[in-house]
Amino acid sequence: MLLDIGFDAITVKAITQKADISRKTFYLHYSDKFDLLNAIVDKQLEELTAVCEKKREMGCTEGTVLWFRYFQQRKAFFAALFTTESTVLFRHRMLGFIVDQLNSRLEDASPGKDTEVLLNFMSRAVLGVLEAYVLGQLHAEVEEIAEQVGKLLEQIINGQGPDAQTNMVSMQKDE
Repeated sequence: MLLDIGFDAITVKAITQKADISRKTFYLHYSDKFDLLNAIVDKQLEELTAVCEKKREMGCTEGTVLWFRYFQQRKAFFAALFTTESTVLFRHRMLGFIVDQLNSRLEDASPGKDTEVLLNFMSRAVLGVLEAYVLGQLHAEVEEIAEQVGKLLEQIINGQGPDAQTNMVSMQKDE
């Protein structure tokens, strides 16, 4: 239903008819359709956490390719979530998930350093690229997109991004 008519058009009545359950049964498990969506998103984030555990054993670029393949396999589902007006919560939770994943990488690479701005920049950039990919706004193959994102993340995490030395010197002067 999410893929066919979009989340905004879905009603609890339509869900219960499609699932062949009573509304009473639905409300025993979920408070509303948003609660059901949260449960679905929770499941997707659990699966994504497992993918992230696998990618920890890989380099940043290879791991990012694995991560983007996960979204490639579920592209229609995530596109439906990104294009639904009512699912701002999904975008917020996805951003939080990306922040958590990148934060662990940054903490390993820069122990004791304040990385708040860098973390927010990188997380929002990854979410933006991911959203553009699942919405069909990027026309490159998933491997190419993932490799580019992975290489950029690796460079930034290792302090080797564009003008990294200039930026590090200016940041040290500011302290």
